[in-house]
Amino acid sequence: MYKNIKYIHLPTFENQSFRFDHVKIYWNEQVTFHEQKTWELSYIITGSGTRKMGDRLEPFQCNEIVLIPPHIPHCWLFEESDYDAEGKIENITLTFSDRFLDNCKLTFSELQPYIQKIQNYKQAISFIGAHLAKLQNILKQMIDQSEIERISSFIQILTLLGNSDHRILAGNRIEEDKQILRLQKIQLYIMNNYQNTITLEEMSQLVNMNKSSFCIFFKKMMGKSLMTYLNEFRVESSCQMIQKTNMTIAEVCYYSGFKDVPYYNRIFKKIKNCTPNEYRKRFFQTGR
Repeated sequence: MYKNIKYIHLPTFENQSFRFDHVKIYWNEQVTFHEQKTWELSYIITGSGTRKMGDRLEPFQCNEIVLIPPHIPHCWLFEESDYDAEGKIENITLTFSDRFLDNCKLTFSELQPYIQKIQNYKQAISFIGAHLAKLQNILKQMIDQSEIERISSFIQILTLLGNSDHRILAGNRIEEDKQILRLQKIQLYIMNNYQNTITLEEMSQLVNMNKSSFCIFFKKMMGKSLMTYLNEFRVESSCQMIQKTNMTIAEVCYYSGFKDVPYYNRIFKKIKNCTPNEYRKRFFQTGR
């Protein structure tokens, strides 16, 4: 797992209206926590895990598509156990600038209402329903298209992005608040190191606080103790492993950061109202 949190400000691109990237990489080769000046549309084809999107830290599944406005820091942390036949994750990313959107509005008056709606988005959004399926289909077609053919596809994508009520909030822009930035640093550290032992002393040192002040700060910001938050995060991570792998419950326990199976079972039941074995049976019985 990553030990250091890196903030990457990606540069804008030249000589392209937009950038289309289709990659197959190993789970730990994804770009770390970063923000950029451009818009980003990301389609996770293979892989699952946890994503940090602005002020939100949430699990994600394959097949999701997220639109991220400029200046919203974000990253995806992929589970090592979820990959394709080559042992890799797969995703498609479209990157484009506000300047490009403005030029499209001037050139194609028919696109103005759609693009204006896109530019009004201030939050990262995830698509659902029929619009999600249409976006998935177009993005996959773009893999085998030429640069010219992709322009036509991208125009279709713009009309979908600006004509969709089938969306849910994925993350808000983070205000420059010292407390929020400190909390963000804590969350990202947990996200990248939850499989290892994490101590109160370690976390308080991370944000230059004594242990007592840290506990008060964390409880105030999150409404729960560090240990409760960490246990909940590990349990959610273990649920992904239970759903997507054939690992034994003991293996899931240790792989998600717990050191004792009976304790893991007890915490899991407290949070999910069932044991890990019962959760696995229910998941495969219902198919979700």
